[in-house]
Amino acid sequence: MAVYSMTGYASASTAATSAQVCAGAEAVPASSDAARGAASVSIELRSVNGRFLDLGFRLPDDLRGLEPALRELLGRSFRRGKIELRLATGAETDAAVTLPRPEQLDRLAQLESTVQARLPGATALSVHEVLTWCKGSRAAERLDEAALEAAKRAIAGLREARGREGARLAAVLLELTGQLRELAARAEPLVPAVVQRQQQRFLERWREALDSVGAAQTIALQDLQERAVAEAAAYAIRIDVAEELARLRSHLEEIERLIRAGGEIGKRLDFLIQELLREANTLGSKAASLELTNVAVEMKVAIEQMREQVQNIE
Repeated sequence: MAVYSMTGYASASTAATSAQVCAGAEAVPASSDAARGAASVSIELRSVNGRFLDLGFRLPDDLRGLEPALRELLGRSFRRGKIELRLATGAETDAAVTLPRPEQLDRLAQLESTVQARLPGATALSVHEVLTWCKGSRAAERLDEAALEAAKRAIAGLREARGREGARLAAVLLELTGQLRELAARAEPLVPAVVQRQQQRFLERWREALDSVGAAQTIALQDLQERAVAEAAAYAIRIDVAEELARLRSHLEEIERLIRAGGEIGKRLDFLIQELLREANTLGSKAASLELTNVAVEMKVAIEQMREQVQNIE
């Protein structure tokens, strides 16, 4: 399964032909090109990263009723991200004259009689107004179908765009995990030498402190040596970072496994990145040498780069 980004853009448009406009009505073509006239619908989808699925719609007033259907289509295809859908309609250029249906004319006559009964001074409908009303009564249904078709195409395009971006993000993350493995491998041989050096330094300072207070005159030498060794061992445990390096490698293995498995992995990767940063911070705080400190700093830089990329993964 692929890795998907939450960032992407796609657009699609579709046209409802004159034949669709005149569906159920008698049409008289004005020329052989009448069927080419169309009312177009275009849809743009813009997606950015977000913790959850956040949908926004910009629809013409006469197509507001499509929002539930569009929301369902988007919800079936995406799980996370802030997605904005913009729908626009183009003007019709029909070359055909649509004849009103008898039931449309009867309805208009009834409405006109009702209005004139209440408002005797009301002006009668003109032929142009009658034709416009009869034509518009079919437009909404025709545009709904065209808009849903354009939405399906745009969603497919956005899914492909997010997939392409996701593949690039996965490659970057795998490269960064490789860098972290190299840093861990560089730090591992430094640990025993650093621990031994710091332990020896601790024993020397221990003896200096005892000599300065004259403790050797009141406490048996063997007891002092045993206590010094115990304190040195405890200090060595505190500065040993072998466990942190082992856990860091374990997190890297899990990150690589998730990326190769694909799917909705963004939230899990975000948690693992936090754990990586925790181990790197602990490594830096325990570092008892300049070499380990430099390694910890480089690790944190790489992990921050990973965090930025993971924020865009679905």
